[in-house]
Amino acid sequence: MELNIINTQGKETGKKATLNDEVFAITPNDHAIYLDVKQIQANGRQGTHKVKERNEHSGSTKKLKRQKGTGGARSGSIKNPVYGNGRAHGPRPRDYGFKLNIKLKRLARKSALSQKALDKKITVIEDFTFSEPKTKQCIEFLQNLNLENKKALLVLGSHDKNIILSSRNLQGFKVAQASELNTFDILNCNQLILSEKSIPVIETVLSAQ
Repeated sequence: MELNIINTQGKETGKKATLNDEVFAITPNDHAIYLDVKQIQANGRQGTHKVKERNEHSGSTKKLKRQKGTGGARSGSIKNPVYGNGRAHGPRPRDYGFKLNIKLKRLARKSALSQKALDKKITVIEDFTFSEPKTKQCIEFLQNLNLENKKALLVLGSHDKNIILSSRNLQGFKVAQASELNTFDILNCNQLILSEKSIPVIETVLSAQ
């Protein structure tokens, strides 16, 4: 698969980028995508929810009334959740994370990239940087690509402090390194912007056996 390479002004440079069909042109596996996104979101949960149970409330454990003959239900301690003291089987702190096979996670990322390619939602841009961290430069960059009101993900080949700092105040725009790219971020954008140097990194990571 070949895509035209554009510059930061949104104009074609005359160069083309060749994308590996084993990464960008496979048949998307929806179930692999589902499992990977589910794991990413599950691992992001804090799991710090907690409510008091009956043994954590103060109060007498004396039996409130006799067992039989009252015409009502049996009743023991005042700490019974029926009386509003604690919750029976309430949530406790827990870890929602779970593990997935590495090959399945690679398949999920390749499926997400292939789906973006099928939808023609991938743009390849020549490598660039900003002279200093300024949000204004990033806004102009998105305007040149007609993406100022869309969710966009820019994938860089390596860490670039000025680009990251320039983009962090922009809602809907995210910058990621190719080596840290995940399925959720790929699917959560309207347009995927790949820098030239990010392509070989992505292909190397996802082609590993």
